[in-house]
Amino acid sequence: MQNLPMVIDGKHVETSQRHPVINPAFGEPFATCAWATTAHVDEAVAAAERAFRTWRKDEALRRAKLKACAEAVRARAQDIMKLLTQEQGKPLEGSKLEAYGTAAWLDYYATLPVEPEVLYDGEDKRIEIVRKPLGVVAAITPWNFPVILLSWKLGPALLAGNTVVAKPSPYTPLSSLLLADILREVLPPGVFNVVAGDNDVGAALTRHPGVRKVSFTGSVETGKAVMRAAADDLKRVTLEMGGNDPAIVLDDADPDAISDALFWSAFTNSGQVCIAIKRLYVPAALHDRVVGKLVERARATKVGNGLEPDTKLGPINNEMQLHKLASMVDDARRDGARVETGGERPAGKGYFYPPTIVTGAKEKMRLVDEEQFGTALPVIRYTSLDDALEQASRSHYGLGASVWTSNPERGRAIVSELETGTGWVNQHADLAPFIPFGGAKHSGIGVENGRLGYNEHTRTQVINAKKQ
Repeated sequence: MQNLPMVIDGKHVETSQRHPVINPAFGEPFATCAWATTAHVDEAVAAAERAFRTWRKDEALRRAKLKACAEAVRARAQDIMKLLTQEQGKPLEGSKLEAYGTAAWLDYYATLPVEPEVLYDGEDKRIEIVRKPLGVVAAITPWNFPVILLSWKLGPALLAGNTVVAKPSPYTPLSSLLLADILREVLPPGVFNVVAGDNDVGAALTRHPGVRKVSFTGSVETGKAVMRAAADDLKRVTLEMGGNDPAIVLDDADPDAISDALFWSAFTNSGQVCIAIKRLYVPAALHDRVVGKLVERARATKVGNGLEPDTKLGPINNEMQLHKLASMVDDARRDGARVETGGERPAGKGYFYPPTIVTGAKEKMRLVDEEQFGTALPVIRYTSLDDALEQASRSHYGLGASVWTSNPERGRAIVSELETGTGWVNQHADLAPFIPFGGAKHSGIGVENGRLGYNEHTRTQVINAKKQ
C-alpha cells in the first residue's frame, strides 16, 4: 500500500503513525500518509517563518517560481489526476479539470499586475499605497476540491511574499501531499509546507502565534471555530463556508434549452460543490417539463468508479456525508415530497447515491433548508415570483444564486435582489482565476481570486514622501 510523507522545510517527513485513506468507490483504504502531531505544526510554521525572511524580498523571483510551479503541475498532471480520483471519487475528467485548473490559477498569479496605487503625485510630494506581505499563511482546505482550492490560497499568498503551511482534509490528504512533493523541487525550502492530520492539528495551526493569516474553506461551524481561534492574536481570516444556492427559473425560460445546464450545475462532482445549485424554483406552468427533462438526464447518467471509462458521476466522498444525504432525502419523502428518480442507495461496495430529483419539496424540510452537498436536488413549484424570491432569500447562506430566463436583462435585475456573493444569469458556478469569489451572510468573510483575492493576503502601507 502506497504511503505518502509530509513536506516540511522542503524535506519529506515520515511519522510513526500512518493514516489510512479510503477510496470511496470501494469503501476501503487504498493508501496511507504520514500523520502529524502538534509538534509537526510547530516545525512547519518555524520553517515558514525562516523562509519568509528572504522570500518576501524578491517579487521577480516569486513570479518566476509561480510560473515554474504551474509548469511542474502540468508535467505531473496525470499522477495528480489518478490519485485525486482514487481518494476523492470524482471521474478522471473532473480530476483533469482540477489538475490543469490548479496550473491555470498559479499561472494567473505569476503575471497579475500589483503596482502601487498612487493617491497623489504633485510637485511637493508623492503618496501611494503599497501592499505588504503578512507572514505565514495557514491554508485549510476541504475534501471536495482539495487541489484547486489549495491553489486559490497558494497563488496569491506566494505572489504577495507570504509563506504557507497547508492542512488538507483527513479524507483527501494525498493529492495535497503530492502537490507539495512536486513543488518542493521548485520552491525554496519552507515556502510551502503541508501537514496532514486530524482536527487537533488544524486547531493547533489556526492558534499558532507564528501564523498571521488563516485562509479556510469548509463548514460554517468549523469556520466559526477558526475565527474564534484567530481572534486571540488578531490574525487575518478569509472564510469560505459553503452555500445553499437557489436557482430560479422564470416563466419565459425554455426548458429544452436550460435543462442540461441546470442538471450539471446541480450534480457536477456528485453535487459536492459549495456553489452548486441546491434548490431549484420553477414556475407552475413549466414545472412538469423541467422535472421531466431533469429526470431523463439523471437516468441517462452513468454513476460509478471514477477510473472507469464513461463514468460521469462518482461516489459521495465519505460515509458520513453519504448517510447525511440519504437521511435528508428520506426525511423529505416522509414529509410528503415525491422522489421522481433515485433516492435509494444501490447494492454493493462504495459510497454511491444516484442522482435524485425530488418534487413537492418545501421550506422546513432539511433537503431545502440545509446544504445537502450531494446527488439530490429539490424542485420547488411556485406561482408567484415574489414568493419564490422570498423563499430563495430565507437562508443563512449567501454564496451564489442564478436566474434562468430568455430575457438576460430581466434576469440581471432579479438576481441582483438576492443577497449573495455571486449572481449568475443563465449559468451557474462560472468561475475563473480573475473573478472574485466570496459569500454573504454565513457563507463567508473575505474574497478569493482576482486582485481582491491577492489583497486579502496583504496589508496596506501608505508611503507619503516629500520631494524636496
